Amino acid sequence: MKIILKFTLLLVILSACGMKVPYTNLVRDEFGLDSDVKLRKVQFYTSHTIIMDQIIKADNQVTTQNGTLISSSSSEKETIIIPAGTKCVFEDFGQNGEMFVRFETGEGKVIKFTAKSDGVKRYYFDADWSAAGGAKIKYGSEMYKIDLLRGEPRSAHLTVARKKLQKVKRKDRVVRGLKV
Repeated sequence: MKIILKFTLLLVILSACGMKVPYTNLVRDEFGLDSDVKLRKVQFYTSHTIIMDQIIKADNQVTTQNGTLISSSSSEKETIIIPAGTKCVFEDFGQNGEMFVRFETGEGKVIKFTAKSDGVKRYYFDADWSAAGGAKIKYGSEMYKIDLLRGEPRSAHLTVARKKLQKVKRKDRVVRGLKV
């Protein structure tokens, strides 16, 4: 009996969360999400992990008073990790129908997702994939290199949580019958 109760409770909890489905043009049309105001009310999520690396290098060559040459270099590395399932909000549309979403506050801290014709037109993470030295993206005021070895940035797309509510109205009546 306890096992059945635990299973039922687990089923109720899982069904309350809703399923994450890819955000596509079909979902947009089904729910009438055709304006900025409506899209700002939708909670978006990432489907895969996106990792962005920024490397800042400083090289100095100097001579000391006794004529010794000193070459020094230092580097700083900032990595931004956006795990799969991270919440994000709609920010704006681009000129070609792409969507810009925001994961955190700050000037220019938006990421572009572009609809690709893969049959259902999912909105995939978009970066400059053909850049020299690897894929790059501008995030905030800095340029970041996309880490293609960790995470799956090429297949990252936007998802939304979707629930199906089904209401059934039931009315029972007992017929007493007729007497002659």
